Parts: sequence; structure tokens; C-alpha cells
Amino acid sequence: MPFSKNKFRIENLFKMKFGKVDHPENIDFTLPEDHVTTAGVLSKVDENQPLQISVGCAKWNRQDLKNFYPRGTKDELVYYSSQFNCIELNASFYRIFPAEQYTKWYDKTPEGFTFFPKISRDISHLRRLNEASLPIVDRYLENTSNLKEKLGTIFLQMHDNFGPKNWDRVVRFVEYWPKEFPLAMEFRHTDWFNEEKVSQELYHLLEENNIANIIVDTAGRRDMLHMRLTNNEAFIRYVGANHSSDYNRLEDWIEKLDSWKKQGLRNIHFFVHQNMELESPLLSAQFIDKLNKKWDTDLQIPKTLQDSSGKLF
Repeated sequence: MPFSKNKFRIENLFKMKFGKVDHPENIDFTLPEDHVTTAGVLSKVDENQPLQISVGCAKWNRQDLKNFYPRGTKDELVYYSSQFNCIELNASFYRIFPAEQYTKWYDKTPEGFTFFPKISRDISHLRRLNEASLPIVDRYLENTSNLKEKLGTIFLQMHDNFGPKNWDRVVRFVEYWPKEFPLAMEFRHTDWFNEEKVSQELYHLLEENNIANIIVDTAGRRDMLHMRLTNNEAFIRYVGANHSSDYNRLEDWIEKLDSWKKQGLRNIHFFVHQNMELESPLLSAQFIDKLNKKWDTDLQIPKTLQDSSGKLF
């Protein structure tokens, strides 16, 4: 296959709506029980650690986040970062931005704002963690580190056809990864969590290296909702189905996180997506509002999503 056609095919694979279903009303969105190891992981957490909560969207561009920006907004990131305390930076998946770009993003955002960048597809999807990907890891981290203290957990998302036969690549990547950079990993091939021996080896590797196991809540892949924490971090990618159930599902997550918090959890990173990004800011705001009421926290709720009395639209 000519390279140009192969590249076009890969680009289209990246654009597929992962976990999308035609009839979300037929999906059972009930959250499963915790994996038996989660309580043990949380029991090791230092209870004196401060509670850190990050809630936000995956993108800040105006085309995706419709009706979020006030008329006349000149810089979307400046406004977005004044309303939310974090961003799941998906843009870093599609290209390795130069160091200067990260410096610009750093300068545009307020103190306390955090970026959670996705690792470049050159590493995860094109080279699939092979040995040739390791120098790219160095370049990626060198540039991304210009976010300084605003750099949160970096996350690696593997293709759903990247299965346990690639175990040696995963081990090599984890051993190579500099431990001063917090890391989360998302595996999509079902055999990683449906084959007991494989899953035990994988999650042991994550626990031993203080790597967060990403939990994905999306309609068409309920098997990725494994409720297994591997360190003191709940890194949750919540994918709405553009359905009324998107809002009801948030209630279940509030209760689940409350349970984990009582067991010791201190780092919560909750990122809202939709198959079509129409209401991600409002879903994020609803989630923040519910958390504030549950825990008496004071996370900011975006102004454009409230009426004059402060009630969410």
C-alpha cells in the first residue's frame, strides 16, 4: 500500500468515535463494583496528603466547545483557563509541539492551572512502543517539560489492537520512562483486563512503578470500566454519548469518588468528552457543582454556564 494511502487510513482511524453507539438508551451505564485490589492500593495512601481535584475538557478550541466562549473572546486558551483548572491536552497526540509552544501555553494560563498531555501517536500508535520510539520519548518530554509546574500527569493511550503479545514493549517503555514525570496508561485491547494472568502482570507493573491505570467510561466499551486503581490517582476519561443519560451518569461517579476518597484517594482527575463535543463544558460544570455540594469544595464553575443567580443552565 502506498504510504500516502496508508497515512490517510491511519488518520481516519484516529478520528473514529471510540465507544460510540447508535442507541445509548439501550446501554446499562451502571458502574461496576471496585476491583478487589483497589482497597489495598488506597490503604497505602498517606492520609495527610492534600486533596487535589482537576476537572475539565479535552480541548479548548471554539469549534468544538460551541456556545462556551463569550462573544468577542480573542484567545480561547486564556478564557478557558480562567474558567477551568485543567485541560486534558489531546492536541499533543497529533504532533510533537516545539518547546516554544509549551512556553506560550504556560505564559497564557493562570497559576494553579494544569495540563495533562497525551503522548504523541508517533510513540504509541505508529511505532507502537518499539525501540525506535524511545528517542522520541526524550524529545517529547524535553519539549513538554516547558510547562514546568503546570505539567500534570502525562498519559499514554494505546491502540485497541495493541495486545498482550507486546508485553516486552510495555515493560521496556515503563523501565525507560523517567520517574520524575507522573504517568498514566490506557490499554484498550480486551485481553489486557479479561485474561487474569495478563491483567495481574500488567497492573503489578503499574503499581510497582507508581503509574495510574486510566479508567474509561464510554458507552460501547463497558469492559474498560474495570474500577482498578494502581496508585493514589483516579484518572477518569468520561465519554458522554450525546444523550440525556450523560448527566445522570455523573451522579454515580460522585458517589464512587466519594467512596474512594473515604478510603484514602487524594488525586482526582476527571476529564469530560462527548462523541460530538457539544456539551462537554456544561457536563464538566455540572460535575464540579455536584462535587462542591458533596464535599464543600470551592472549585470554580464557568461563568458563561450560569444565569444571573448563579444557577447552571
